[in-house]
Amino acid sequence: MSVWKRIGNLFAKPEPPKVEKSMLQLSPGDICEVSLVTYEVTGCVHNRSRNAVVLTLQDGSSIAYLHIEERETVQYALYTPIDGRLDAPDEVPTIIELDDGVYHLEEEYGGHVAITGRTPFTQSGEQHVWQYQSDDYRLVRIEWQNGRFMLYEGEKVIPGDVKVIRAT
Repeated sequence: MSVWKRIGNLFAKPEPPKVEKSMLQLSPGDICEVSLVTYEVTGCVHNRSRNAVVLTLQDGSSIAYLHIEERETVQYALYTPIDGRLDAPDEVPTIIELDDGVYHLEEEYGGHVAITGRTPFTQSGEQHVWQYQSDDYRLVRIEWQNGRFMLYEGEKVIPGDVKVIRAT
């Protein structure tokens, strides 16, 4: 190494430390752990107006959806898809009776979402969401976008059970 290069290295600024991604910033290809299960993130639906994201997670052949929303604290819910059918957004009920429980409408909202990777919906656009909760804290989520419904059931996840393993 030449003397000039050595002198230049003495005055060079050190490379800034790499900032780690938060769960809200994960994108396809990243790896995370939820309740001791390791998943690859394959898709992301981001609702900027609510500071919320739904990650499509894959562990082998099983697919799950992690809803993350930052309010006063960061809240997590892990969902799996369920079979069901609705005809129109104005026919979504306020109370849903499924096999083993009754779910009450907790929140209804809409907004523009940005989509990356593999998700149930293929393109960004306006999405409408209904979130339900039962008396024993189980959750149901209904999404409507571009004339298509998706139904999920799940449960809340405590923040200590969620972590980033590898972010690209």
